Amino acid sequence: MSLMKIVVLVSGGGTNLKAIIDGIKDGTIRNTKITGVISNNHHAFALERAKMHDLPAACVSPKEFESREEFHHALYEQVKKMAPDLIVTSGFLVKVPENILSEYAGKIINIHPSLIPSFCGVGYYGLAVHEKALERGVKVTGATVHFVDGGMDTGPIFLQKAVSVLPDDTPEILQKRVMEQAEWIILPQAIDLIAQTRYCSRQAANSN
Repeated sequence: MSLMKIVVLVSGGGTNLKAIIDGIKDGTIRNTKITGVISNNHHAFALERAKMHDLPAACVSPKEFESREEFHHALYEQVKKMAPDLIVTSGFLVKVPENILSEYAGKIINIHPSLIPSFCGVGYYGLAVHEKALERGVKVTGATVHFVDGGMDTGPIFLQKAVSVLPDDTPEILQKRVMEQAEWIILPQAIDLIAQTRYCSRQAANSN
């Protein structure tokens, strides 16, 4: 049985990458393997996480290229080299370029730390999402896994999970709760669901 190959695109610490690694290890995510981790940031701890787990890791930074087009081409080539069936973007602070969107249409998912369509789009990443949620006074927030299209957090929603906002929350406390109670749960769930759908489709095709 062939495993679904995933490539994870990250920019920071890689806490969701760890959730994926742990999910594959404990069987929460079935029939899946990580074939590569790519960051746009040389200092991203996610690259160290990848190396600690013997996963192929690469950095493709826009700072190393004279034009955005050259960067997009290099990123595309690196992704293609890792041959993914599914691309997972997790805190990846670069808009996925058109050449990757075209090549992997319907095969890219992202995890966002809010209940889309709230607190999403340009400028809404990291702590900023939770700062805005607290400023607005919402009582419920959460996380969303969605498919990636040409917009910013505009692709079809796949999974969502709600998380309560508590009276004494700070952005840091709320961020931690959203990660623990939503992001680290629904991202592995989404990958597993896609892997199982792919597996069942192959089984059905083989039986015909």
